[in-house]
Amino acid sequence: MTQPKPITDLEALARNRQRADPQALFLQQAARDEVDDRVNMVNKPFRSPAIVTAFPTIWADRIADTVVIPEVETLPLGVGQHDLVIHSLGLHWANDLVGQLIQCRRALQPDGLLLAVALGGQTLHELRSCLAQAESAVTGGLSPRVAPMAEVRDLGALLQRAGFALPVADTVPFEVIYKSAWHLMRDLRAMGEANAMTARLRHPTRRAVLDLAADLYLQNYPADQAGIKATFEMIVLTGWAPADSQQKPLRPGSAQTRLSDALGTDETSLSD
Repeated sequence: MTQPKPITDLEALARNRQRADPQALFLQQAARDEVDDRVNMVNKPFRSPAIVTAFPTIWADRIADTVVIPEVETLPLGVGQHDLVIHSLGLHWANDLVGQLIQCRRALQPDGLLLAVALGGQTLHELRSCLAQAESAVTGGLSPRVAPMAEVRDLGALLQRAGFALPVADTVPFEVIYKSAWHLMRDLRAMGEANAMTARLRHPTRRAVLDLAADLYLQNYPADQAGIKATFEMIVLTGWAPADSQQKPLRPGSAQTRLSDALGTDETSLSD
């Protein structure tokens, strides 16, 4: 049976990451700051952290004695070697997202913490819409241009599927103002987020498509001031490796107190 082609061309992604401009990595810096805040809220010291990132310099001064892991399909993480694993803004490019989470889960010690940041499904919805409309009008067809990104509810379910306890997924939206769609697309290349999909066009996009997309963008998504707005949705995933010391839900029917007593209200039975 023929295996389906992977969504992401990992060699192209690596090239895009290598060409990134360190001055354009504001999303990576935002992900780092979000992780910092959440680590500081946990009342627990972490002595053996690992970070999965394509941009290790972003994390250079953050956590001491940290193992830095590149963005690869098979993560070089030892089983049960870490009490904290951070996956920094690369999951949206993973060909096997569940596999990445499972590898992180296996690398954690009991009661170890995963903090993963990924771009979510609302990211660049404006650009995606305008490019699709423009290409359809000019060429009569569509080609993959923006990587598919999971919704927050789907990522929360994947945490459970990967075996994490106490899973939480929440969103951190960003709205960024650009002078034009051209400036946005240049910035995406500069931050290492250019198109790395396996099914992408292998020749330059026609100028007429990009010109029309830029015009549509300005018409449909203008900023309050001059320019356009672009949405980036960061999704932060939190999960713990199961441990006997963790809180667990009570069995159904095991409650010792009625909810109506706690609320000071009368309980009314529902008819069949």
